[in-house]
Amino acid sequence: MQPVRRTSLIAQVTEQLRAEIRSGRWPVGSRIPTEPELTELTGTGRNTVREAVQALVHAGMVERRQGSGTYVISTSTLGGTLTEFFADAQQRDVLELRQALDTTAAALAAERRDDLDIANLERLLEERRIAWEDDHDTAVDADVQLHRAIVVASHNAVYLEFYDSLLPVIAAGIRSRSTKAGEAYHDEHTELVRSVIDGDPERAARAANCFLGSLIAEFPDTR
Repeated sequence: MQPVRRTSLIAQVTEQLRAEIRSGRWPVGSRIPTEPELTELTGTGRNTVREAVQALVHAGMVERRQGSGTYVISTSTLGGTLTEFFADAQQRDVLELRQALDTTAAALAAERRDDLDIANLERLLEERRIAWEDDHDTAVDADVQLHRAIVVASHNAVYLEFYDSLLPVIAAGIRSRSTKAGEAYHDEHTELVRSVIDGDPERAARAANCFLGSLIAEFPDTR
C-alpha cells in the first residue's frame, strides 16, 4: 500500500504547486520556492517535492536553470507545448509576432486598465529602471514582467495565456540583445506605460509599435 499512498501524495503536491501557478501567485518568469522551502510549506518529504516539481517540468509549466533555481514558464500544459515550438523560432519572427501582440495589447490595456493595473504598471516600471542599473538577469525579468503586466491589463484571459507561452523566448531575446547593445530603452518603456495609464489607446499602440519596430529593424530579413 505504501507505493499507492506515495503516488497519491505526489499527485496532491503537484496539484498544489500547479494551483499556485494558475492563480498567479507564482507568475510566469518568477522563481518558485526551493525544494527545502517547498518541503516545509507542504509538510511533505523532499523526494515527494522533487517528484512533484519534476512532474511540472515534464508538463512544460516550469524549467530548472542550473545554479539559479526553478522558474515558471507557463500557466498550462498547452503553454508548455507552444513554448517548445517558439524556442526554435527565429528572433526576427518572434519580434514580428510580438509587435502585433504588444501593439494590440497596449491599446486594449489603455481602454480597460483599472486602478490595480495602474499601480502594478507604475511599480514594475520603477523596478525595471532600478534593476537595469544593478543586475542584468534581474533587469531582464523585470522587463518581461512589465510587458506581461500590459497584457494582464487588457483583461483578456486567452490573450494572456498565449502571451505567457512566448515569455521564455521573449526573455531569451531581451537577454541576448541587452548583452550585445547594453540599451535599456527607459524612455520608450516610460512612454508605453504612461500612455496606457493615461487611457490613450492610439498613443499606447503607437508606442508599442514603434519600439518593437526599431528592434525588428536590427535584424536583417534573410527570406
